[in-house]
Amino acid sequence: MSKKQSVEPNISELGNGWLKKYNLPYKLEQEFLNEDIDKALNDYYSKSGGVGPNRPDAKILLQDKHNNYFPVLIEYKGYKDKLIKLNADNQVDNTTVKNEPNFTNIKGFAVNGAVHYANALLHHTAYENIIAIGMTGYKDEFGDLQHSIGVYFVSKENLGIGQKIGDYTDFSFLKKENFDDFILEVKQLSLSQEELNKIKDKREKEIETSLTKLNNDIYQNEKGLSEQDRVYLVAGTIIATLGVAGHVSPLEKSDLKSSPEINNRDGDIVMRKIESFLIKKHLPISKRDSIIRALKNTILADNLNRIDNGETQLKRVFTKIVDDLGYYYKIGLTTDFTGKLFNEMYSWLGFSQDKLNDVVLTPSYVAKFLVKLARVNKDSYVWDFATGSAGLLVAAMNEMLDDAKHNSQSPEELLQKELKIKSEQLLGLEILPNVYMLAVLNMILMGDGSSNILNEDSLTGFDGKYGYGRENDEFPADAFILNPPYSASGNGMIFVERALNMMNRGYASIIIQSSAGSGKATEYNKRILQKHTLIASIKMPVDLFSGKSTVQTNIYVFRVNERHEGDNVVKFIDFTNDGWKRSNRRKSAASVNLQNEDRAEERYQEVVELVKFGKSKLKIFSEKEYYEGTIDPNDGNDWNQSAPIDTKPTETDFKKTVADYLAWEVSQLLKDENNPF
Repeated sequence: MSKKQSVEPNISELGNGWLKKYNLPYKLEQEFLNEDIDKALNDYYSKSGGVGPNRPDAKILLQDKHNNYFPVLIEYKGYKDKLIKLNADNQVDNTTVKNEPNFTNIKGFAVNGAVHYANALLHHTAYENIIAIGMTGYKDEFGDLQHSIGVYFVSKENLGIGQKIGDYTDFSFLKKENFDDFILEVKQLSLSQEELNKIKDKREKEIETSLTKLNNDIYQNEKGLSEQDRVYLVAGTIIATLGVAGHVSPLEKSDLKSSPEINNRDGDIVMRKIESFLIKKHLPISKRDSIIRALKNTILADNLNRIDNGETQLKRVFTKIVDDLGYYYKIGLTTDFTGKLFNEMYSWLGFSQDKLNDVVLTPSYVAKFLVKLARVNKDSYVWDFATGSAGLLVAAMNEMLDDAKHNSQSPEELLQKELKIKSEQLLGLEILPNVYMLAVLNMILMGDGSSNILNEDSLTGFDGKYGYGRENDEFPADAFILNPPYSASGNGMIFVERALNMMNRGYASIIIQSSAGSGKATEYNKRILQKHTLIASIKMPVDLFSGKSTVQTNIYVFRVNERHEGDNVVKFIDFTNDGWKRSNRRKSAASVNLQNEDRAEERYQEVVELVKFGKSKLKIFSEKEYYEGTIDPNDGNDWNQSAPIDTKPTETDFKKTVADYLAWEVSQLLKDENNPF
């Protein structure tokens, strides 16, 4: 049986005929539309996985009545079943189970190809809203051409995944007189929080895959770069390519000319762009200068700017970073982006197991858990004394911003509150310079809460005040979150004591090695309880940091500035079954690292409510996992308790024992052949 012939030329003729009929300014695949769009399509990876060019069958740039631009990208196919390929979540299926591009679908289906092109524009241009159209068809038994159309909206708001707009039989929705109504329909599209969370999870896994690929590429192919060089090159590249709308244009790969000219080398160009960005972001001068000093040492290094075969190593690395990561930080993911980068960078280092524990990233869902346990809201002032890549502060900021949105009726008041949250209500301390750089970058990417990220020693150099021009103002902390370095004194409880003693009120939640509550931090614990109340002790899964380290941890929750009395009730929760199934990241793909096996999100929420309200909130958990008891404030070793096992027999136990005995007696009688009955 011969293979059916494609009718793509007929479909193309039909679609382009409509565009011509509607007097639309369309361009065919090899025609020039504009510099930004054509360059983006050329720079993005192709439908087959190689380097561009990407060539939509037709492309248009349209404006609505408000003069907003909407690129329209159209892809034609010529078979009945080649319109679109969706995944199990009914989303455009352009990613494999390994979180890599699914080139089979991208190349084979019309809508998938168009969405791929749209993502190229999200990655490499300032356009944030793109219309992706796929069209295919076939000839029926009478020889008549049949067609079908898929129209999808691809934007920063839906994280590039694409949303179906509606059902259409032609392209008349693009006509000038119809376009505004069409855009109104587009603006009414929305994703549920559950759908958005699924997309975010998917994108986060893709980030991990891209980070691994990038780091492996640099490690294998770019010699002479230390781990600090890599950290600073990634930070500098991202800052240089972000841009500030209307003020600082993003640095493009083509801007690096690999010139030997003094003050115009690739490193000079990158640093000028970074300085322009930081100035327009209104960072305090001293902070700006410290960031520039740190980055200059790497970016202006002679070996990075030496020209080899017409290109500098800096340009090669810059290009790799933009190609592999640019898309993810430009679509505005509110995730601990540099936290994932931080963990990936450190995975190449030869730390001992103890040292590795000190640099492990807190999983994002645990960070959110700590934030909720510390009762963070829009009015909180949150600090972290060992901030690492600022993942905990990112989680706190997201919680505060969400609370502000849900409790504001005035757009202007909301804007002012958001600015205050980012500039005044967060403070993080990090002593390691290269990790500090990641924390600053992370908060810049999240909308810039970087103002109060301080490169200081929280144990000796910090006095509880704002930095950078506000050194005389106390930071009014009322929420403390922490994952300390466990190698520090008392497994890290030294940080807890210092932070709590600098607070007047509020709550604190810390995740720490369990031994801190059972003997390794006795003196710290006794001193803490003289001033503060332990309200909960939560035993976490031993494989919480699967693939990075295996350590038993507990979360301790405190009420600040209220002495712990012997009769204070402490809520002990066995949370070793948190609903998540983990597999070792080094032995398996990131896509299967975390699986929701048993109502994980509901379990985390229930623990938050149990800590806040008590046993009345028991639903999933039983009293074997939740226990209310007391501790001795003068002991310091009894923080890791579990529900006592009651060995006293009940009446029910007695009845069951008697019944079992009688059943045994009867069975014995029945077996006795000499029994007259």
